[in-house]
Amino acid sequence: MPIPLKIETVLRGRYSIDRIIGQGGAGCIYLANDLRLEGRQCALKEVEHDRSLPEELLQEARDQFMREATVLARLDHPNLPKVSDFFTIKNREYLVMDYVPGKDLRTLMVEARQQNEFLEEDLVLNWASQLADALSYLHSQDPPILHRDIKPSNLKVTPSGLLKLVDFGLVKVAAPGEVTITIVQGQGTAIYTPLEQYGGDNAHTDVRSDVYSFAATLYHLLTNTAPPVARERFLTEGLLAAPTQINPKVSFRSEQAILWGLAMHPDDRPESIEMFEDALLGSAPLDKRPRNSMVRARTSSVNYYAAALQELFGSTTERTLWALAGGAMLLSLLLTILF
Repeated sequence: MPIPLKIETVLRGRYSIDRIIGQGGAGCIYLANDLRLEGRQCALKEVEHDRSLPEELLQEARDQFMREATVLARLDHPNLPKVSDFFTIKNREYLVMDYVPGKDLRTLMVEARQQNEFLEEDLVLNWASQLADALSYLHSQDPPILHRDIKPSNLKVTPSGLLKLVDFGLVKVAAPGEVTITIVQGQGTAIYTPLEQYGGDNAHTDVRSDVYSFAATLYHLLTNTAPPVARERFLTEGLLAAPTQINPKVSFRSEQAILWGLAMHPDDRPESIEMFEDALLGSAPLDKRPRNSMVRARTSSVNYYAAALQELFGSTTERTLWALAGGAMLLSLLLTILF
């Protein structure tokens, strides 16, 4: 992990470091004072690439950062912080964004849990509507932009009640005809990450991966309970409890939409954020899934999950053991469905 910058360090003759407000494996997020615009504070996201990489790959990573930072700087949506600048200093890249005051949703959830309470469903659904608007905007870009790290701690509520999706750490630009590219290498936070995302940058992810993370976030907010990790759900049938088993006040509509969004196979999830939002907040009939989707998806999922398991487990022996265990479970599921 890179050594953090010292307080009052000035970058590019403009941004004076005030304090660290976030930290990760690739660098820190700093609160900084803009010396050019008096009174303005901003968030500086720092990325330091792995120094052990060959120079050719390092240059590719730098070029990639600049390409994607350019894309992010063009975004303009009320539920996204504005990217105002980006630059490189030695081996570190910096993304300058609006600083968003207020508490993140994880903090609000923890505060409710400490009072032995659940967050009000109406409040959570209001946040969900705002998040859906932001994700629909990202997915509507050409090419689509995937967030890949939706979680309560990446969602902040301003004093006026405006929700902001604040961290672009794992954003991917879905480049047609080629492997998607990522600003910061990573897989997201396990609790909210679908199984197909465990393959890292070489995995096939699309808008349905964000649907899964969205649903997992809502599950956590409404139940004060983290959903089981996807790879554990794959190996242990029935691990995911219905939200009403934990919080009986959750509405039937919210529960059904969330469970749909948390389907293990992408083909079993809503195909877009708009479809998920309509299931969650709309008035249309809840079940829009094809009646044979469960059988179809599970029948075709052996190869899909075998590929994912190859990424999850390192050695050939481990992969063989886990594949046998997973295959036995899938066979059991298919026999249950067919007979």
